[in-house]
Amino acid sequence: MEIGWVGMGRMGFAMALRLLQAGHTLRVWNRTRAKAEPLARHGAILVQRKAELGTAHVLFTMLSTGKDLQEVLFGEDGVIAASAGRVPDIIVDCSTVGVEESAEVRRALERRGVQFLAAPVSGNPGCVAAGKLSSVVSGNRAAFEHVEPLIRTYAMRAVSYVGEGELARICKISHNVFLAAVIENLIEVTLLAQKAGVPRHAFLQFMNDSALGSIFTRYKSPALVNLDFKPTFTMELLRKDVDLGLAVARELDVAMPVTAAVREVLQMHFGMATLQADPQAYLAGDFAALIQTLARQAGMTLSSEQVSMTSGLEPPAH
Repeated sequence: MEIGWVGMGRMGFAMALRLLQAGHTLRVWNRTRAKAEPLARHGAILVQRKAELGTAHVLFTMLSTGKDLQEVLFGEDGVIAASAGRVPDIIVDCSTVGVEESAEVRRALERRGVQFLAAPVSGNPGCVAAGKLSSVVSGNRAAFEHVEPLIRTYAMRAVSYVGEGELARICKISHNVFLAAVIENLIEVTLLAQKAGVPRHAFLQFMNDSALGSIFTRYKSPALVNLDFKPTFTMELLRKDVDLGLAVARELDVAMPVTAAVREVLQMHFGMATLQADPQAYLAGDFAALIQTLARQAGMTLSSEQVSMTSGLEPPAH
């Protein structure tokens, strides 16, 4: 089976690497070629033009926005637009994009006889390495069953098939709306405990070992304790996903008052960035950097506690 991959961001790289490590051969294109070049050491074949991936039986895409997905497939020299007759049998899109954007792509692909699976994931590159990534998938059931073993290569924790069409998009958007609410409230209570005198690491250790602890609270704890905001997922992307969730809620007449409040807290972070010497650097870090904004609102100055904490994402022992 010839497999193609487009998108070598932090997640795309980690997921494609899993497929290579499992012995699959991948032909890869990325807009910034240098980001894909390290995969060549693991056997990836780098192509010059994305249109060359039209010969793939299965094409995976992992991109930032729906606009990027449309451009990769249908834009100038796109995989579909510029392919010489041959198009992939199945396209598996792992991006987080809007429902209508996804439906538009699906309709265009179906006209060309291409099966389209929406297959976004839950987790970060550390989750991929630790075998704790999960995926939710919607689209043609037979197409899903055909590629399920490939998806399980990188989504080792769980793969959930939820039905036809864009249902996986709804699941992922809802997931990221919850993500925003959890990180915002986790930061709130962590700062509350700290201002009362509890070190962040002690409070978060208690939370992680309690009934409320989760994979997420554990793997975000080192960042909140030591103020290490190396990006896994940026605030800009999180705000985009919350906006997608609120848009779907308006369409379906579902009240989401907590999400609306959280969205305004996220916006505070963007406002705070304008007061920084380097606004772009303030926004380029991980979304856990929201703790800096909320600390300032509480009149607190934070510093790294320099405490080693397990993230729970250590690679499994062999």
